[in-house]
Amino acid sequence: MTEIYDVIIIGAGPAGLSAGLYASRSRLKTLIIEKEKPGGQIVTTNEVENYPGSIENSSGPSLTARMVQQADEFGAERIIDTVLEVNLDDKIKTIKGEKNEYKAKAVIIATGAVPRPIGIPGEKELTGKGVSYCATCDGAFFTDLEVYVVGGGDAAVEEAIFLTKFARKVTIIHRRDELRAVKSIQEKAFKNEKIDFMWDSVVKEIKGDGLVSSMVVENTKTGEQTEVVADEDDGMFGIFVFIGYLPATEIFEGKVNMENGYIPTDAEMRTNVDGVFAAGDCRVKTVRQVVTATGDGAIAAIQAEKYISEVFDD
Repeated sequence: MTEIYDVIIIGAGPAGLSAGLYASRSRLKTLIIEKEKPGGQIVTTNEVENYPGSIENSSGPSLTARMVQQADEFGAERIIDTVLEVNLDDKIKTIKGEKNEYKAKAVIIATGAVPRPIGIPGEKELTGKGVSYCATCDGAFFTDLEVYVVGGGDAAVEEAIFLTKFARKVTIIHRRDELRAVKSIQEKAFKNEKIDFMWDSVVKEIKGDGLVSSMVVENTKTGEQTEVVADEDDGMFGIFVFIGYLPATEIFEGKVNMENGYIPTDAEMRTNVDGVFAAGDCRVKTVRQVVTATGDGAIAAIQAEKYISEVFDD
């Protein structure tokens, strides 16, 4: 007979780990399902300066490691599995993964979001061959080379600054004539001698035979296109894309209400389905940060406990 958990949390980013900590600390039998390693987007971030209390060793991996340790110490179970299908309509919810089938009284969806691609010719073919979405993961591969960062928000500028540790030159390509990042981050970038800017520009095509060797850039005001070619001695350059994220919610289509792929909830993280909650970046919200994700996770777990006590306890 399949074991029935009190709460199953799908996703082990900050929202899922926070939910796991709160649920297991409340003595709920808790399972966290993650398809890869825990941490979500934050694990790829080199420096986390805006999470309260995270001062020493304030990297994404170190912060994630502490979250995992806390959830584990309170008894949350964690497994690696890819969820393929969910049945959320019944009183006991069923989660079908590649490896196993799981059942729970309540489900917390914390699947987060994935990097948004530019969607241009050559991008998919050259991903991992010069095109990247993770500076922490791939920055060292571009030591002493030139790299280009596409985007102008906090993530793009922060990662551009990080990449200067490796690359000899970093150029930020932004579709407008000013950055969207907060002023304190902008100031750091403008002061960095290794960082240059390509304003009012978008990348239209990426080219290369096995490795990125050139790209076509278009001026958003004039429409003029220019081909940027790798330095002859280098033979290649890097393109790091930070233009936002897409919600990782495909398996929940038709199972819960959605708005442009994101899951709407009330203030208690409740979806339109009884016993199903959502937390973190997959949820409809205005601010997607680690601190808001952990808050969502805590609220979702507390409300899941209340739901279970009301529906299942005599």
